Amino acid sequence: MTEPTIRLLIVDDHPVVRNGLSSMFAAAPGFEVLGEAADGAEAVELAERLRPDVVLMDLRMPGMDGLTAITELARRGVTARVLVLTTYDTDAHVLPAIEAGATGYLLKDAPREELLRGARAAARGESVLSPSVAAWLMNRVRTPAPQLLSRREMEVLELVAAGNTNREAAGRLFITEATVKSHLLSIYAKLGVRDRAAAVTEAFNQRLLTPQPPTQS
Repeated sequence: MTEPTIRLLIVDDHPVVRNGLSSMFAAAPGFEVLGEAADGAEAVELAERLRPDVVLMDLRMPGMDGLTAITELARRGVTARVLVLTTYDTDAHVLPAIEAGATGYLLKDAPREELLRGARAAARGESVLSPSVAAWLMNRVRTPAPQLLSRREMEVLELVAAGNTNREAAGRLFITEATVKSHLLSIYAKLGVRDRAAAVTEAFNQRLLTPQPPTQS
């Protein structure tokens, strides 16, 4: 019996990547590319309207990023499977993306056949992980907190999470701005991230930070 055609929506902020993926899947038997989106907001709008079977979702995009888009798709009840395609196999968004509802996680430089197999498996509702991502996740599960942050590092991170700049954090803690930057670099290294936003995301993911209830006015 002939397998039904898998309808795709491709989401990436780089036109060259979108065009390359679209051409690859359009030329492969059993696939139909319904549309392309350049950011998360456009992806949500198109997914609601076109109802694809699988959304190939980049994570790092300006405006609404992929993680927020995955969460929004789930909130709106869009049933498309989301297969994350990213450049990074140790991205701080790996676990949050899967927790938000992503079916799988592949790297953009994966071989053509791996991408095709992954999309087919995602359409069937099967979990899809590239070997390097699977190994990284296994390591994270075995060692969920490789190195705890110091008390001062936690104070800096809490202020950053609350939206304070380095200068504001320094003023609140009565330390220099250079010391704040030094603490941040140490935090990045311990959490395995590259920037402030990723550090905050990872800290919530590891439950080093917990959401604060809204203050009563």
